Amino acid sequence: MTLVPGGPATRAATIKDMAAVLAYIGAALVAAWGLAHVMPTRQVLSGFEPITTDNRRIIAQEWLAEAFTMWGTAAMVIAATAAPGTAPDIRAWVYRAASALLISLAVLTALTGARTPVIWFKICPALLAAAALLLLAASVP
Repeated sequence: MTLVPGGPATRAATIKDMAAVLAYIGAALVAAWGLAHVMPTRQVLSGFEPITTDNRRIIAQEWLAEAFTMWGTAAMVIAATAAPGTAPDIRAWVYRAASALLISLAVLTALTGARTPVIWFKICPALLAAAALLLLAASVP
């Protein structure tokens, strides 16, 4: 196939490239937010003092589990985007599934942590929704 400037093959290649860029940006946002989430874990735990050792472990587990979820979602999107020979419809469904998870986390945070005065909890739903929208845009053929 010959790529003619402005021809159908050129437009298809450009759309595929743009979808990959959107997916990588969405994944990067989620991965970075996961890192930002894990960094203050020690300070978050100290904010709950005094608590029992078991409760401290549970809070740490849940706090870190969200960061791991974000990293896993970003890794899944990057793998689906970078994998050679991945069918476009499979890639699109990976993006959609990741978007659904991110929107679910955004809603959960909006109903819980974002109702506190902590600014990072207020930013989280918007950031996760933005990443989800990027992935949904990347899933459109």
